[in-house]
Amino acid sequence: MLTANEPLSASILAIMYVGDVVFAVSGALNAARHRMDVLGFVLIGTITGIGGGTTRDLLMGRTVWWTQDPFELLLCVGAALLTFFFIKTDISTQKWMIWSDAVGLACFGVVGCHVALAFGVSFVVAVFLGMVTATGGGVIRDTMTQTRPMILCGEVYATAALVGSLGYAVLAQFPLPEGLAELLAFLAAFALRAAAILFNIRMGPPGEFIRIGDPAGGSND
Repeated sequence: MLTANEPLSASILAIMYVGDVVFAVSGALNAARHRMDVLGFVLIGTITGIGGGTTRDLLMGRTVWWTQDPFELLLCVGAALLTFFFIKTDISTQKWMIWSDAVGLACFGVVGCHVALAFGVSFVVAVFLGMVTATGGGVIRDTMTQTRPMILCGEVYATAALVGSLGYAVLAQFPLPEGLAELLAFLAAFALRAAAILFNIRMGPPGEFIRIGDPAGGSND
């Protein structure tokens, strides 16, 4: 069981830092698709990395964490800058952006739920805030680059985040070994998102709940 405001464990910190980096990279790759300059890379990459967690903290009335400790802010800036300087002109930025985003989504579904539970909110609210943490940065990124957010395109996106967040919220109630709940919830969210990418699984409109391999949906590659 979690207690209110307990320090973040090593496993949560590790997942959080990985999520920061891969989300910042996905934002920077989106900036590359729009041929932005270095400041555009840093802005979009950093907002993607910290946007979801910032939204979560504001909704909870919690002090936004990076205003007190800017390490993750700097981590996102560094990841975006490295992407700018090392990206190759022939790289498939769309493909790499989607996969880095999938990793970040799974990471932050877990981290967001953990932070919310530790802050003392209810089970249901923590699950919702985990989903917000996982999807918020991507929504802000897509909005700023005038791209239709993946959460609104029928992608199995928020659903994957919800699976990770809910999975962690449930597993955190049991006395599991350190890091196991986080790992299992992360794998569940990532597996669902990866399957959706590989097999072009989408959520359909009313009367068509799931689409699999729909040519009209396009390719993620």
